[in-house]
Amino acid sequence: MFRPTRLPPTLRRFTVPRACRGVASVTPVLPEHSHGNLPSSQSPITPKMHFFNSVMEAGKQIPTYRVIDGAGQPLEGAEVPEMDRDFARNIYEHMAQLPILDDVLYNLQRQGRISFYITAYGEEATVIGSAAALAPDDEVLAQYRESGVLLYRGFGVDGLINQCYGTSLDTCTKGKQMPAHYGSKELHFHTISSPLATQIPQAAGVGFALKRDPSRRGKNCAVTYFGDGAASEGDFHAGMLLASTIPSPTLFIARNNGFAISTPSSEQYYGDGIAARGAGYGVHTIRVDGNDVLAVYSAVKEARRRCIEEGRAVLVESVTYRVGHHSTSDDSFAYRPRKEVEERKRLDNPLVRFRLFLEARGWWSKDEDEALKARVKAEVHAAYKRAEEQQRPELKEMFTDVYGGEQPWNLRAQEAELRGLVRKYGRSWEPWKAELKKFKGEGKEWLD
Repeated sequence: MFRPTRLPPTLRRFTVPRACRGVASVTPVLPEHSHGNLPSSQSPITPKMHFFNSVMEAGKQIPTYRVIDGAGQPLEGAEVPEMDRDFARNIYEHMAQLPILDDVLYNLQRQGRISFYITAYGEEATVIGSAAALAPDDEVLAQYRESGVLLYRGFGVDGLINQCYGTSLDTCTKGKQMPAHYGSKELHFHTISSPLATQIPQAAGVGFALKRDPSRRGKNCAVTYFGDGAASEGDFHAGMLLASTIPSPTLFIARNNGFAISTPSSEQYYGDGIAARGAGYGVHTIRVDGNDVLAVYSAVKEARRRCIEEGRAVLVESVTYRVGHHSTSDDSFAYRPRKEVEERKRLDNPLVRFRLFLEARGWWSKDEDEALKARVKAEVHAAYKRAEEQQRPELKEMFTDVYGGEQPWNLRAQEAELRGLVRKYGRSWEPWKAELKKFKGEGKEWLD
C-alpha cells in the first residue's frame, strides 16, 4: 500500500512558504477596463449570457453575391467586371465546350468504350469563371469536375480523352489511373486522386511551400476545389486549420452543388452552408452565385488578390446545382425527382444566362452559337476516334513513375510476377494473346 512520505519533525519546522508562480501568490492587479479580457482572446467580457448560431447579425443568412440575373441583365447596383469582347467570348466558348465533351464521354462509357466518367453539367460557370480569374501558374488541386480548368489552360480535348481511354498518349498518368483523373505538371494541375477531400490539406501544404519560395512568394497561390460532400470530411477542417493557423496563400473553392452523391446538402449540415465555417477559422469568406459566371469570376479574382497580398487563406462557396448524375455509376432519379432537375435546367442555366448577357452587348449571336457547338462536337468526335486507334502504354510502364526515386520492393515483386505470367500464358492462351495486342509492343519486351 502506498504511504505518503513524511518529513522528520526536525525538518518540518524549517519548511516555510516560498515565492512561486502560483496564482495564489500573485497580488491581484485591477484591469484597465471595467471587465478586462481573457489572456488568449480580445473577446469583451459581458455579464449577460449570449448564445448565437449564426455568423451574421440577428441570425440572418450569409448573402449570395450575384452580378447578372437569369435574363443576363446586371442587377441594380451591381458592378460588372471589366473584360473586353474577346475575353468574354473565350469564357463562353469554354463553358459551351464542357457539356458537349461531357455528352460524348458519358455516352462512350455507356457503350463500354471507357470504364467511368463524371460530368460537370450545371457547374460550367463555377469551373470556367474561376479558371479565368486565376493565373496560369497558380497551383490547382482539383476534385473531379474541374476538367474545364485544364481546358481553359490549353490542355486540349485530345489530352482529356486519351486519359479517359488510358492510351499510350496519356500524358497525365500513362494509363495507370481511372478515367477523369487528370493532371499536368506543365499546367500546374496536380493529378486528381479518388479518395474524397485528400486534396484539401495537400493544398494547404502547397500554399505554405509557395510562401517559403522566394521566387513565387507574393505571386502565386494554391487553389483547391471540392464539393459540399468533401466539406463534410475531416480533411476539410485539417486543411482550413493549417492554412489559417500557419498562414499560407491557399484559396479554397467549394462547389456546393446540392448533393454529395445521393445525400442532399440539407442533410449534411445544420448551419448556414459551407461559408459559415470560414469565419470560424478567421479567413476571408464569400458566398457567390455559382451559376453567374461574372459573379464567380469577380469573387475568385478578388479572393486571389487577398490570398496573395495577405498570404492567408480565403474561402469561396459557389452555390450551384448538379444537373447531371453524380457519375456514370449513379442514377440520381432514385433520390430526386426528374421534374426538379428539368426545372433547374430551364430556370437557371448558366450558359443561357451568360449568352444572353453577350448577345445584349452584340458580342455573340445565334448563328455563332450553332457554329461553335457544331465545331466542338466535330473536334470531340475526331479526338475519341483517334484515341480508339491508339494502343495502351507498354506493359513495363505499369510500374514506372509510381513513386519518386528507386522502385520499391513491392513493385519489383509485382513486376516479376506479371512478367512470369506473360511468359507462361502470353503465347498459348487466346484471352492473354488478345489482351496483349492492346498494349504498345504487345508485351514482346517480356516474351522475348
